[in-house]
Amino acid sequence: MKFTTGKARLSYAHIFKTYANEGNAPKYSCSLLFPKSDKKNIERLKQTLKEMLADPDNRQKWGTSNAAALKMPLRDGDVEKADDPNYKGMLFLNASANPDYPPKVVLLDRTPVADPSEVYSGCWVQAVLDFYAYNSHGNKGIGVGLRGIRKLKDDKPFTKSEVSDSDFSDDFIDDDDMFD
Repeated sequence: MKFTTGKARLSYAHIFKTYANEGNAPKYSCSLLFPKSDKKNIERLKQTLKEMLADPDNRQKWGTSNAAALKMPLRDGDVEKADDPNYKGMLFLNASANPDYPPKVVLLDRTPVADPSEVYSGCWVQAVLDFYAYNSHGNKGIGVGLRGIRKLKDDKPFTKSEVSDSDFSDDFIDDDDMFD
């Protein structure tokens, strides 16, 4: 079921290159954070998940209509990521795409992103997702496919990757190492 989010904060952004997490196959992936105060966006997400749970084809695939037995994608950052201040006051979900189907990544005006550093963990985005039912190797639930990302606005990056001249120090190297 295709779903377009409202505003979300991008985290763990592996949207330009595939990434293999904990021995799994490489894929494109990200986490999308939704402020709990964004009632409209959260309600739309919850309504879509309710529709997925009520769908007879999905229930047949799962072999159950008991939602408590299923892995649900929308989770509480205050509970599951309590040690990460970026997840405070947020609901979140993880989305991924297979290497053969990279997500479309565009800027606010819908032009393709030329410089991957423009879309980073911490910026605000809109995402196009694909919710699907799965039942594989004893795991049952609703998965989230990542189809596209549209950058909406900048914010403080979650990771600081900038290097300034003052980060370098001659105190840590010997004179003979500097001039050969």
